[in-house]
Amino acid sequence: MAGMNLTPSDPSSFILMGIYGLESSHEWISIPFSISYIIGLLGNFMLLFVVGKEQTLHKPMYLLLCMLALTDIATSTSVVPKALCIFWFNLKGITLGGCLTQMFFLHTISIMQSAILVIMAFDRYVAICSPLRYTTILTNVQIAKLGLVGLIRAVLFSLPMPLFLTRLPFCANRIIPTTFCEHIAVAKMSCGDITVNKTYGLVIVFLVIGLDLTLIALSYALIIRAVLRISTKKSHQKALNTCTAHIFVMMIYYVPGLFFNLTHRFGQGIAPHIHIILSNLYLLLPPMLNPIIYGVKTKELRDKVCKYTCRS
Repeated sequence: MAGMNLTPSDPSSFILMGIYGLESSHEWISIPFSISYIIGLLGNFMLLFVVGKEQTLHKPMYLLLCMLALTDIATSTSVVPKALCIFWFNLKGITLGGCLTQMFFLHTISIMQSAILVIMAFDRYVAICSPLRYTTILTNVQIAKLGLVGLIRAVLFSLPMPLFLTRLPFCANRIIPTTFCEHIAVAKMSCGDITVNKTYGLVIVFLVIGLDLTLIALSYALIIRAVLRISTKKSHQKALNTCTAHIFVMMIYYVPGLFFNLTHRFGQGIAPHIHIILSNLYLLLPPMLNPIIYGVKTKELRDKVCKYTCRS
């Protein structure tokens, strides 16, 4: 509780408390943070390196994996270095500009990741339902254009969040009980009315996640219908195996994300440190697990990775 009596020396800055309620365990908590960050960086950079080096992997599916890897690297790098500065050196201060910049990038990357998962679902739909037309419907150029549209959407949806916050008056006690600047957490530091912030945050959650999940569900409904028309069991399994990696990645992104966003707004009975741990897991687990999932589930990628890592 003593930490909550702190006030920033700079009136335009905030203090990030880390894992509020578990300050005495920060050094121990930094260990899984560091390990997951290093594993995530190694896995995603390896994926980018292998796809870049191997001409046979210059396909839409692997271009999408590279996009996902870039967003994973950006997500963890936006959060972990500052969190480790808090855990190891007690460097808790962050300027208002730095806080708003971190928030903007985190929300932009999160919305971009959701767009990439939608494009991946469409990629799997075309590969299974229209395999003969796959190379004409989905080219690398088309994937790049879809990725650009997803990025523009992410920027347009995220930009109002810091703009809304710049119009709010902030109280003298600017203590944010977490490791990073999140929209609602920063808004709660204001002495003004944050109804617009709360409403916009909820609209974005349901608009982005709701729309994207609907499109993904539609894609998989069409995929399942196409698979059921295939006569042999072996063909069923082969078709569905092409989707398993995407399904796993989608689950570790959407399930924790929905749980975090809803409990952060409506779970007042949950202990603060549980909220903070969940929010960090939401940002740390996907970057660490995504390259592992695709490395295990995608034989072509696995073989190419082994080509570089298993040389005698």
